[in-house]
Amino acid sequence: MNTRQILITAALAGVAAASALPAHAADAGKEKCFGIAKAGANDCASVTGTHSCAGQASRDNDPKEWKYVAKGTCADMGGSLKPGGKQ
Repeated sequence: MNTRQILITAALAGVAAASALPAHAADAGKEKCFGIAKAGANDCASVTGTHSCAGQASRDNDPKEWKYVAKGTCADMGGSLKPGGKQ
């Protein structure tokens, strides 16, 4: 790899890293809210380990499934910040 290729690779890596920052900053304003996800609309793995991916909740409003919501809105949506129970 010559110097030009190294500089281009470094520049592309910098652009990729900079584009990832806004998404991370947006996540800081969100929190996990349990019990509000519709079947097939959860954001990630079940807390009980029954599945490991988003979109695999099998029933609506399961208290062990969660979605990311804006901070401070979970209770208003009828959810809980803790799995399986109310806040």
